Amino acid sequence: MAQYSRIQVIKQMEESGMVPLFYHADSSISKQILKACYDGGARLMEFTNRGDFALEVFTDLIKYAIAELPGMIVGVGSITDAKAASQYMLAGANFVVTPVFREDIARICNRRKLMWSAGCSSLTEIATAEEFGCELVKLFPGNVLGPEFVKSIKGPQPWTSVMPTGGVSLEYDNLKSWFDSGVTCVGMGSKLISKEIIAKNDFTLLKDNVQKTLEIIKSLR
Repeated sequence: MAQYSRIQVIKQMEESGMVPLFYHADSSISKQILKACYDGGARLMEFTNRGDFALEVFTDLIKYAIAELPGMIVGVGSITDAKAASQYMLAGANFVVTPVFREDIARICNRRKLMWSAGCSSLTEIATAEEFGCELVKLFPGNVLGPEFVKSIKGPQPWTSVMPTGGVSLEYDNLKSWFDSGVTCVGMGSKLISKEIIAKNDFTLLKDNVQKTLEIIKSLR
């Protein structure tokens, strides 16, 4: 069962401005990644459902967060059907992120009052997701759509909250372009939690990168 309400989750996303996301098949390494992000100031983490036995790794990860990392909100991403969403909810997921809008996922998350974010790439998809209670829309793929797309949709729908995933990097100018466009927060994966960092076990660098990125975001608001 989720430790945090959907209101608490969305408020933290608004406050932090960043949701780190990653997948790794090893529970021990996943815990080190989570701890480094936590030490860097992150209070959100999206573990992506992208490999065999990912649910088992996620279960270990969320138990670790509950026991050792107070205030860390762990959710799941890359969910493509209601059954998977239900399995992760039973394992304690605090939010669910999808690459596309799925009515079945919306219904099962709403039934449990769990925060969920649908991947959308058009204004029609965004409006449909919001009709089903999506508080924060995942703009995907962000590297294709870009900040100008966000500016365009905020014109007719200024109430829409957006989190781009893909195309977000650590550089000041990149982050500035996204936040100037009106995003609520950004999802950051391989640009933040890189293969090089994991290969070298350089979790101190990861912690520093998280801290610097959060400081930049804070300065842009």
